[in-house]
Amino acid sequence: MDQPGEFPYRRGIYPEMYRQRTWTMRQYSGFGGPKETNQRFKEVIKGGGTGLSMAFDLPTQLGLDSDHELSLGEVGRTGVAIDTVDDLRLAFDEINLGEISTSMTINSSASVLLVYYLLVAQEQGVDWKDVRGTIQNDILKEYIARGTYIYPPEESLRIITDLFSWCDTNVPRFNVISVSGYHIREAGATAVQELAFTLANGREYMRRLIASGQDANRVGQQISFFFSVDNGLLEEVAKFRAARILWAELLKEEFNCNEDACRLRFHCQTAGSALTAQQPQNNAVRVALQALSSVFGGTQSLHTNSIDEALGLPTADSARLALRTQQIISEESGLTNHVDPFGGSYVVEEMTDKCMAEVKELWKRIDEKGGVLAGIDSGLIQSWIQGSAYKIQKEIESGERKIVGVNSFKEENEAAPDIFEIDAALEKETVKRLTAYKKDRDQTKVQEALKKITQMAETKENIIPFIMEAGKAKATVGEICQAMKEVFNTYQPTSGLTYE
Repeated sequence: MDQPGEFPYRRGIYPEMYRQRTWTMRQYSGFGGPKETNQRFKEVIKGGGTGLSMAFDLPTQLGLDSDHELSLGEVGRTGVAIDTVDDLRLAFDEINLGEISTSMTINSSASVLLVYYLLVAQEQGVDWKDVRGTIQNDILKEYIARGTYIYPPEESLRIITDLFSWCDTNVPRFNVISVSGYHIREAGATAVQELAFTLANGREYMRRLIASGQDANRVGQQISFFFSVDNGLLEEVAKFRAARILWAELLKEEFNCNEDACRLRFHCQTAGSALTAQQPQNNAVRVALQALSSVFGGTQSLHTNSIDEALGLPTADSARLALRTQQIISEESGLTNHVDPFGGSYVVEEMTDKCMAEVKELWKRIDEKGGVLAGIDSGLIQSWIQGSAYKIQKEIESGERKIVGVNSFKEENEAAPDIFEIDAALEKETVKRLTAYKKDRDQTKVQEALKKITQMAETKENIIPFIMEAGKAKATVGEICQAMKEVFNTYQPTSGLTYE
């Protein structure tokens, strides 16, 4: 059997794994306004978190300012509202961006948020070459499973290749794409579907970036992945092992990458869809089980969900417990003394091989239909996920699939837990702050910068420097996205799905 750190990395991408360095412990944080988020970030760091993971509200994800009519009722709800450079500056107040690694879960407006982040780092005196982190920037899974897209696929892929090229020169330590299977799994996909569609998306990004002139080995080193980890401990371990092998072999065979570039690096988040509103204390056990799976599977980074996230945003206490779960595994379990605890297990090795075979079969079917973009455009990939989600829900409702506290071991008259709620006044305060920001700027300079973005969108020139100039001119997220939308237009999904 191959040793850990040896191609194709079945047993891990590094020879020593956690014996040399423990996984990065990230906690996904962000709610309300930037001041509230800054406070939570500081609590995470004080509590021992070694990396930040930033959540944005839906308007920000969709490239809409907080004062847009479609933002009403959603400002600061699923993450922090970021409209301006000032907002991001407040969110990272007294947090050195040269010392902390930040992951930002943002896609369609990713280029704007990364530009803001770099402007704040620059204000702090941090050299961009020292800025570390990851921006998700995975638009394909938005069309497949999540829906927070703005532009059509081709135009979105153009922005991604522009951002990668620009960052490779200016921010070389920042990972510009984190290909996400998490949201695909949350939409109802099986473990095999999650892996197949995620790696197929990664392959499409590789092809696009190389076609744009990027070096295959450099792209391979920069792309990372983001997976869900559910309750099936052995299945998840096998999934992660299969992912490393499949990706390594793909990059070697199709792109002739060197072995260093073939290493699949991934972040995990425990499954939000596995959390239950009933008996929420049980979620602590689920999260611990899932965290163990990701550690056994060799993750490089991990976020553990809080027990109350099926009910609302996590309280400070539940977020602390989620982080402590990782720390107990790291400090008390002894797992970090062993490089590959499941190596050689008949069950896990057999499951790994089976998972790989099923993924390859799905790849074959996708390619027969014309590839990922054709599968998205026809709705085929979405229909496969919806079919799996429907099957799972039927199994839960029939009792075939047991969920403790939901359809088995239920309790009557269960006491309602404390729920963290966003102050309704926050939205008004956010809009008021945004209004003042827009008034206190050189309007001519803003309009000139936005016009330049629209003009550049019509060319093949890299658009990121012009987004940077607009950020410096104090243009908002919504204004910058709208300037690109003038040329790129808005994506309209297919009206009918193709079922098989």
